[in-house]
Amino acid sequence: MFGFWKTWKALEARGIMGINRRNADYVLKYNKRSLYPIVDDKIITKERALAAGIHVPEMYGVISTEKEIDKLDEIIGGRSDFVIKPAQGAGGDGILVVADRFEGRYRTVSGKIISHEEIEHQISSILTGLYSLGGHRDRALIEYRVVPDQIFKSISYEGVPDIRIIVLMGYPVMAMLRLPTRQSGGKANLHQGAIGVGVDLATGLTLRGTWLNNIITKHPDTTNAVDGVQLPNWDGFMKLAAGCYELCGLGYIGVDMVLDQEKGPLILELNARPGLNIQIANDCGLTLRTHAVEARLEALNAAGVTETPEERVKFVQEMFGHIPPVEG
Repeated sequence: MFGFWKTWKALEARGIMGINRRNADYVLKYNKRSLYPIVDDKIITKERALAAGIHVPEMYGVISTEKEIDKLDEIIGGRSDFVIKPAQGAGGDGILVVADRFEGRYRTVSGKIISHEEIEHQISSILTGLYSLGGHRDRALIEYRVVPDQIFKSISYEGVPDIRIIVLMGYPVMAMLRLPTRQSGGKANLHQGAIGVGVDLATGLTLRGTWLNNIITKHPDTTNAVDGVQLPNWDGFMKLAAGCYELCGLGYIGVDMVLDQEKGPLILELNARPGLNIQIANDCGLTLRTHAVEARLEALNAAGVTETPEERVKFVQEMFGHIPPVEG
C-alpha cells in the first residue's frame, strides 16, 4: 500500500492527470451537459463549423431513415471515393472508407471489393444505432474522403493519421499525432493499436511515440522514425483548435484534425471526454498545463480582458513549447 501511495504521489508531482480528476475538475466543471449534442453528433458539429467558416471535410449528404437509403446513388453521384460514418459513432467503429470503384462495385481503402448492397446494409446498421453512443438510433453521414498529406506516407499504415489537441477554455494545452498501424486496422485509434506521438506546441515537431503503452521511436510497420517529423502548417492547426471553443461552447475538449494533401488542415470531430494517453506520448502531465491556463484566465478576468484565438495560441506556445519557434 505504501508503494502504491509513493508511486501516486510521484505521478501527481509530475502533473499526471487521472480519469477522476479529468471528470471532476474539467469535464464536469467546464462542459455544460446541454452542449454535448454539438460534439457528440458529427453532423451538428460539421454544420456549426461550416456556419463559422471553419474548414471540415465536405458533407455530401445525410441518410436518416431506411427509406432514404434509396437516395444513396444520388448522394454519391459520379464520385469514386467517399466516406460513410455514423453521426454519433465513437472510436472509428462503423466507418466505411471507399477509395475507388471497380467493375460496378467499390474498393475500400484496405483493398476489399464490396457491392452496393453491402454498403446499403452498412448504412442500415448505422441507422439502428449499432455504432452510436448509448445504442440510440443514428444517422449516416456521407462525406469527402480525406487523402493524407505525403508527409505521413513513411510513418503511417493505410488509414488517415489525425492530430488530437486538447483545449481548455480556448487554450491548446497538449497535442498528439495518431498514426494508424496494421494492428489498428488502419484506424487512428490508440486502443485498437494505433501509435500516439507527442507534438511540440511551439513548432509542430513530433517528439516520441507510444504504442500499446510502450515508448517507441519507429513505426512497427514502416520501421521509419516517428520522432523529429515537422508537421506542415502547424500554426493553422493550433488556431483551428483554439477557435473550437467559440464553435461549441465547451470548455474542455479534444479537437481531432487531419491534414489533407489538397485542402490542408480540416476539423474531423470534437470530443467532450478526451482520453489521457496523450500524456504518455508527451512525457508530460496535463495538470501542470491546465493549472497554468486557469491562472492565466483568473488574471485576465480580474483585469477584464479576453484573448483572441491567436493570442491564446501565442501564450501556450511560449509557455509550453519544448523548442522555441524559429524566428522569421
